[in-house]
Amino acid sequence: MARRTMSLLPHWSSRVFSVELNGTPFYFSTQEKHRGEEVPRVFRENDGRCYSLLVCSSDTIRRAKFYAELKDKLLTNLPPECHLSPMCSFLPNIKDSLLKGYFLKDTSECSSLTERLLRDLTQRDPVLVCSYLRGETGGVWTQHLWSDGDNHTMQMPKDYYVLPAEAPEHHPSTLNIINSDVFYSFEEAYQVLEKCGDIIPEARAVLELLPSREEARRKPDFPVIVIEGLDATGKTTLTESLRDALGASLLRSPPHCLSPMRARFDREPPLIRRAFYALGNYITAEQIGQEGMKTPVIVDRFWHSTAAYAIATAVSGPVCNLPAEGSEVYCWPSDLLQPSLVVCLTLDPEERRRRLRDRGQGKTEEEQELDHNQLFRLKVEKAYQRISGPACVTVDASPPADQVLQQVLLLIRGKCHLEGAAERRKALHEIIKDPAGMQQHSSRRPILIRHQWECMDSGQGKQPGASHTPGELHLLSLYTVASLC
Repeated sequence: MARRTMSLLPHWSSRVFSVELNGTPFYFSTQEKHRGEEVPRVFRENDGRCYSLLVCSSDTIRRAKFYAELKDKLLTNLPPECHLSPMCSFLPNIKDSLLKGYFLKDTSECSSLTERLLRDLTQRDPVLVCSYLRGETGGVWTQHLWSDGDNHTMQMPKDYYVLPAEAPEHHPSTLNIINSDVFYSFEEAYQVLEKCGDIIPEARAVLELLPSREEARRKPDFPVIVIEGLDATGKTTLTESLRDALGASLLRSPPHCLSPMRARFDREPPLIRRAFYALGNYITAEQIGQEGMKTPVIVDRFWHSTAAYAIATAVSGPVCNLPAEGSEVYCWPSDLLQPSLVVCLTLDPEERRRRLRDRGQGKTEEEQELDHNQLFRLKVEKAYQRISGPACVTVDASPPADQVLQQVLLLIRGKCHLEGAAERRKALHEIIKDPAGMQQHSSRRPILIRHQWECMDSGQGKQPGASHTPGELHLLSLYTVASLC
């Protein structure tokens, strides 16, 4: 802990601190000399004693778990006159510089109980404590950085003066999103669960289910269509209808094999929970690669959902706090299979809530937040829209289900050149009856016919359009029909 604290000291006066009051962040910084600046908003009209607690540890797992437990620990043990507010400290525009914690105002008559608890925390836990003192004139506040409990001989710097700071160009929570709230590689997510194996037995079970990196990005022969959207927008109905209309395979993310472990990981801090769901996408990608060798694939949710919910949760405040469009946080992982088309269903909020009430099923914490927090819903929808490579195509899910299906089928045909199963069967039956008509149907480019036609041309060293024997055509037709049935 001492080493971690000392590593922060050289840039301590460059740090900005943010305290969130009623959902609004207020910023302040520190400097070694007093220059007569006004008092930061968070310290105005304050008759109590103030403290800040920042969680800092080079062990990312320990840091994440302790921060998740810290609020309950403080609320349980502090006097009732103490008030907590979320806070953080960061170096502007420096990635991974964000430290999370809490700002504490103590209005009790005696601060001894509070300070004893905070001192105990510095001795046992990865927390950095500062106290704030008001000058005799009332117009000056200073920050005092406490020494680590495990190293009382460590020389701490002199007190710093506190002054207001401008809001940063980018919301501070965006500094730590990459490979913390959203994962962009198999390896980064894998390492998180690997480190958790000793404290979370289910983490080992997840690692045993994982595919190789090559399997996770294997490009399938047939189109992959992902259907995204908030709960109760009609994803299940649409994906099942698309499966029937296209003769496709239907997969869901997270994959079924992770269902027994979801409840366990949903109780974990964001770092561990997000790594679990990120690895679920790689398992789904392996399944897509396998099914996509035989038929088109429809996927109910994929990386867009994982990223959009995580970004909206990590970034507090209004929609404008989200990373700007084009930010790297919206970029698709380079080692994850990319779908051919992503459709995002949207629905009027009132209609979506009505459907959820009628459904009457249990919901995750984030899904409950969607119901009660319009701001969170708007952030999720905006994050969906900004994800690139591939981007979402938005479809209004308000019309009857059959109309939504027809609209999405038109998108699929335009983007993927993919005809419906009934149309393909009709063309194939015509081929079986009249093998000489293969060339005619190939020009229509149904995806299954084209794929097998090109494979046979390549396998026998013939140029596209070269003649085939009736036996070749018959075998090709039977093979393709079998893959449809």
